[in-house]
Amino acid sequence: MFLYNPNSGKGKVAKKIDYVRKKLEKKYDVVDIVETTSGADLEAKAREGALNYDVILFSGGDGTFNNVLQGVGESDVTLGYIPSGTVNDVARSLGIPRNVKGALKVVLHGRSERIDCLRVNGAHYAMYVAAAGAFTSATYTTPQHKKKKFGRVAYAVHALKKNMKFEVFPVRGECGGKRFESYGVLVLVMNGRSIAGFHVNRPASMQDGVLEVAIVKQVKKPNCFQRFGKYFSLASLLLFGVRVRKRDIEFLSGKEITVETDENVTWDFDGEEGIRGNARIELLSGRVNMIVPKNKKI
Repeated sequence: MFLYNPNSGKGKVAKKIDYVRKKLEKKYDVVDIVETTSGADLEAKAREGALNYDVILFSGGDGTFNNVLQGVGESDVTLGYIPSGTVNDVARSLGIPRNVKGALKVVLHGRSERIDCLRVNGAHYAMYVAAAGAFTSATYTTPQHKKKKFGRVAYAVHALKKNMKFEVFPVRGECGGKRFESYGVLVLVMNGRSIAGFHVNRPASMQDGVLEVAIVKQVKKPNCFQRFGKYFSLASLLLFGVRVRKRDIEFLSGKEITVETDENVTWDFDGEEGIRGNARIELLSGRVNMIVPKNKKI
C-alpha cells in the first residue's frame, strides 16, 4: 500500500502518482495507492494497512512519518519512504534521497533493516526526536501554504516572529544512570542525526540502541544579557552539534530518559505537537522494519 499526503511539501508526489505506480508494479504483485486527507486519516489507514499488507510505502514529510509510526505501532510491517516534506530529517538521517526517483530506487533495490525509534510515556512514538522548548512549536504552527511556497525559510521566519522569547522551564530527571536538575530553554531527545536540517547528532546511528540528549540550560530568571546568550548557544548547537563544548549545554545518553517539568511544557514529536508535562522516553531498539539504501551506513 502506498499512502501519500497531497499537501506535503510542494505537492510533487501527487503529480507523479502514475510514475510511482508503474515503478512499484515492477516489484510488487499488488499495489494499492491511497490518498489521505489528514494526519488522523493517515494514521488510521496505516493502522489498517499494517494488518493487510506486507509493505507500507508512504510519501510526505517528517510529520507524515510520525503519523504512520503512530498507526503501525509495534507491528512488523515493512516501511518504505519517499520524502516530500519541507525538511525531511528522517531521510537525511537514513541517507534516503530527497527526490521521488532516488527514493523509489531505494524502495526497489534497497535492503530491509531493523532501526530504532522512541516511545514516550508508553503510548506515543517518535522516529528521530522528541523536543521541548525554543523554536520547537514552529514545525507545527507554521501555515502549510507558507511551507509549500517558501520551504525551510518559512519555518525560520515563523520561529523568529513567534518564538524569540525563550521560555524558561524546570528540567529534572535521569538518563543513563545520571541525575540532572536545572532550568532550561530547550531539550532535545534524539535518535536521528539530523534536526531541523542540521546534523546536530552526526556521530549517531539509528541502529545503535542509544538515545542522545542535549539540554540548553538557563537560570530561572534571566536578565537581558543571559537571554541573549542563549541565541548563541542554540546557534552553536545547530552548527556544531554534539561536538560543541559550552557550559550551558549538557549532553547525556542512555536507553531511556525521564524528564519532570511544568505541565504546560509542550513536547514536539518529529515536528508534530505531542504531550504536555512530564515525559518518560525510551529507545526501542530495532523496533521499525525499514527499507534503507543498499550501501549506506545508517
